Amino acid sequence: MNVGLQHYLIVSGLLFSIGLLGVVIRRNLIVIFMGLELMLNAANLSLVAFSRYNSNLDGQVMVFFTITVAAAEVAVGLALIVALYRKRQTAHVEDLITLKF
Repeated sequence: MNVGLQHYLIVSGLLFSIGLLGVVIRRNLIVIFMGLELMLNAANLSLVAFSRYNSNLDGQVMVFFTITVAAAEVAVGLALIVALYRKRQTAHVEDLITLKF
């Protein structure tokens, strides 16, 4: 069986859907953050697949910069989540409706 572009796009769509489901349904900030990262990786997968089947490196270069930005996002996002947890002793979204300390 030959793996084509549509297979990569189906997997990417499934990953994006799982990430979106995690963001919409879950109430824990860590799980929401993981869902966002899963959605970002699904977009990266589709960019690499298009780049491979179009025989150019534009998508792969874009993924390189996206991963670089995502690493900075993870550092800042986790720092914010840890700071909120230390202050409020919870990581649930319902308990963090106001950001006043």
